[in-house]
Amino acid sequence: MDIIKSIEHEQLKAKIPYLKVGNTVKVHARIKEGNKERIQVFEGIIIKVQGAGVNKTFTVRKISYGVGVEKTFLIHSPLVEKVELVRVGKARRAKLFYLRDRIGKAAKTKEQLGARIENKEITVKGEEIEVPVEGEVEEVAPVEETPAAEVVENAEEATTAKETKTEEAPVEEKKADTTEE
Repeated sequence: MDIIKSIEHEQLKAKIPYLKVGNTVKVHARIKEGNKERIQVFEGIIIKVQGAGVNKTFTVRKISYGVGVEKTFLIHSPLVEKVELVRVGKARRAKLFYLRDRIGKAAKTKEQLGARIENKEITVKGEEIEVPVEGEVEEVAPVEETPAAEVVENAEEATTAKETKTEEAPVEEKKADTTEE
């Protein structure tokens, strides 16, 4: 693996939220003011998702006191505590910049009817499989072989056992009540 890619891989979060353009989300972000640290919630519509790997970002837009506010968050940033899905929006574009020109209710996306609000997460870092060290040798239990004649006899017994188990009980047919007019 390349040195840069290995360093970036260490910085990735294990699980990231599934983000889709048009969804309304609450982003819980850590804010540091002086020596105090708190979590601030920013709720709005995702208008774009871009990038890949460590540089993957998403932009959330909301209207605050009549003024449009957009914030861009890094998905893998330690400052982004969590992202909650509030509403599933219906979008047919990858970037919803046209919402910048809209005012009031027109600045929202239509809600996707019947959509479940589930906070899905994507696993970025898979659990690593333990690889044995070259010095260690794993012991494998010996497999006992059965003679071919015994296998054939056991196969015949197995088929007769299946036949006895699969006998079907008689099925009663229900006749629909039909009334003639």
